[in-house]
Amino acid sequence: MKKLVFLIAFFISGLTVSAQLTYDYPMPAYTPTAANLQSRQAFDQARFGMFIHWGIYSILGDGEWVMHNQQIPYDQYKRLADFFNPQAFNAKEWVHIAKSAGMKYITITSRHHDGFSMFKSNASAYNIVDATPYGKDPLKELAAACKEEGIQLNFYYSLLDWGRKDYNYKNKIVNGVPEDTDWDSYIDFMKAQLTELLTNYGEIGCIWFDGYWQRKDADWHLNEIYALIHKLSPKTLIANNHHITPIPGEDIQTFERDLPGENKTGYSKGVSISHLPLETCSTMGKAWGFNINDKGIKSTKEIIDLLVGSAGKGANLLMNVGPMPNGKIQPEFVKTLGEVGKFTSTYGETIYGTQGAIIPTQTWGTMTSKANKCFVHLLKPVSAPYIFLPNFTQKIKSAYGFDGDVKLKFKQQKEGVFVFLDGLQANPMDQIITLTLKD
Repeated sequence: MKKLVFLIAFFISGLTVSAQLTYDYPMPAYTPTAANLQSRQAFDQARFGMFIHWGIYSILGDGEWVMHNQQIPYDQYKRLADFFNPQAFNAKEWVHIAKSAGMKYITITSRHHDGFSMFKSNASAYNIVDATPYGKDPLKELAAACKEEGIQLNFYYSLLDWGRKDYNYKNKIVNGVPEDTDWDSYIDFMKAQLTELLTNYGEIGCIWFDGYWQRKDADWHLNEIYALIHKLSPKTLIANNHHITPIPGEDIQTFERDLPGENKTGYSKGVSISHLPLETCSTMGKAWGFNINDKGIKSTKEIIDLLVGSAGKGANLLMNVGPMPNGKIQPEFVKTLGEVGKFTSTYGETIYGTQGAIIPTQTWGTMTSKANKCFVHLLKPVSAPYIFLPNFTQKIKSAYGFDGDVKLKFKQQKEGVFVFLDGLQANPMDQIITLTLKD
């Protein structure tokens, strides 16, 4: 994932990440197949997934950008593979943690910007099976565990590579390609690896690209790459964390550390919300990969706020963990996700399969809807004895507190609806009101 310092550097240099909001190379018209549309619908109903950033960088305990940030030469960094041996890795345990939290899918880094492949690859010996003493393919085990538990498996794949000579990270782009670089070789390499990922691990829900933003003016041959994915696996969705307007051939629009329509990070400046299924990704700490000194660990309440806030925008939340080099997910993450699971098991009806964007986000929270019910989520304390739902015109039959089934009074008028909170049961996580609509 992109570091904030990288973004700041762009601003300081007088550039902006929003300077180029489109992909300027030919893309064919894209008509999704019936199977693809079914996958989109299933994804749009999932609402909650687990992101996993795991690689040899975890050994250094300083996040997934450690090679770049500490300016470690590539040939020296590659030595980490010699002692990456995650004997405590247990795919079933990871899937159990995700499922218990109420997560419906897992998206894991198959290859990050350091170029190390976390799967057996014939396209590069720089992979976990051939280059480490561990000698096993964790993605194989994860695929089997996900299938057994009914969790959809997705693969993150980095377009950016700090080390390969046919990428040439520091070379400038001229006429769509990096100077003095065999760019076609790199494109062929990615196609070979994507073919492996889509043919050796069962049904893959999504290929989730990252790193495009490092070369927004490059010809990534996305027409060829997207066509390859759609041909090999028509049900597989494509997401690209490029921070620009969605490109034809993509099936999901994803937002990094921002809810759709927000731009707190600067990544989404000028990017409009599309008709595609939406997803926002965030992480339980500040770093995406394991950081032993991470002091920004999110609380249970913060994660629930993000989950509900995403659903209120009609988006999924992809919440990241960065497992330790031994293969275990940090115990504090496991504890927090267990607490989130208690919330989702009780209030999942108000999250999964719901629609969002009922009303604009309010200071107190948001709304979701499903069938003939709307769910008002009060995520922050309200000082007034009522809340107001602006421009809500659907006719309400009844209003009840989700907890305790307490009937609430409401007043409906052309400007919106007043819902009176007298008797609403306290809930420090999320006070939910159920509005049943008239037929």
